[in-house]
Formats: sequence, structure tokens, C-alpha cells
Amino acid sequence: MAITTEALTGGFADPVFHAQSVFKTLMDGMARPGTIQTAEPDIDPPAPLGIAAGTIALTLCDHDTPVWLTQGLTRSAVPEWLGFHAGAPLTAEKADARFAFIEAGTALCSFGLFASGTQEYPDRSTTLVIELPALEGGHRLALMGPGIESVTEIAPVGLPETFPRLWAENRALFPRGIDIVLTSGKRFLCLPRTTKITATEI
Repeated sequence: MAITTEALTGGFADPVFHAQSVFKTLMDGMARPGTIQTAEPDIDPPAPLGIAAGTIALTLCDHDTPVWLTQGLTRSAVPEWLGFHAGAPLTAEKADARFAFIEAGTALCSFGLFASGTQEYPDRSTTLVIELPALEGGHRLALMGPGIESVTEIAPVGLPETFPRLWAENRALFPRGIDIVLTSGKRFLCLPRTTKITATEI
């Protein structure tokens, strides 16, 4: 099957410089959980992959990082796009994925289905990149933990009510567990496994 034109275009104009820039922004986001960051490179990934999710994919994924995609992404030009620009192989098994990309509107499964690493190698876990309609204007969540002076509040739109419970189960595995990046358009925020997340009172 011939690769589509959509898969050949829309990547980094300057792969090395842009990947370094996005990586620095991602590390800042992980160091300051809940802080909204902006993906600066101007890319055009195939729908339904968002710009921030696409920049993260091009920065972190390569031929050694199996990627799991939700059905909507799998049926689009995204697999070819990732293969062409990042060389990343796809996996159908959540537990084998180093990165998982979830488009907006997709129901979240148990985080325990993804790789949580081992006690000796906790970094051998899956990072989930979850696209949402918006990162502000939803139900408020309180964040506490490393990188947060006291409490940081976020209010993403589109997370299920079960998210705090799912996250508490994940955090209980520490030092094992997944990390999450929430994205919306060009913006994203990071939720490392060290962060405590609780729902705030309405």
C-alpha cells in the first residue's frame, strides 16, 4: 500500500532543533506538574492527532519505542506519519507500549493495563498522552507533590469522574507506574507519577 501524502508532510521543519526545544519544555512540565505549556514548533499532524501530541510523538518516539494508539488514531494516517517521521513501531498490546496516544473523547481504560515498569527499572513504563477538548474550564483537581510548592489546581475538560481513583491506584505502585501528559491543541500539562491528585469541592 502506497504511503499517503498526509503521512509524508507536517513534521518538524528542523528536526534536531525542534526536538530539543520540545524536550526541554516537556522536562520543565514534568518538573512543575500541572503547569500549562505550549508546543512551539509549527507542525501539522494527521487528524485526530493534536499538535502538542504530535510534537511529543516526534520528540520522544523512535524505532526503539513501541507505540500504542486508540482505534481512531489507528484508522487514520497517524501510524504512517509516525513511521515516516519517527520510525516508531506500533504495538497492539498496551503492556508493550512505551508511549500510548489517546484521542479526545475516548474512554480511559485502567492504567494497570499499561506497562508500569519494575522495581529495578521503573522507567520501563508507558507514558500516556491524552488529548482533551480543553485544559481549562472543567472539574477542578488539586495537585500536590514534588515540584509543587503547596497546591496547584488544574481543571481539564473531558476527564472521567473516575480519574482521581484511577490515578490513586497508579500512584500506589510508586516507584512503578505510568506518567501522563494531557494535551489540547498546542497546549499540554504533565502529570508525573509522583503527583497526588484529588478532586476539589465544587
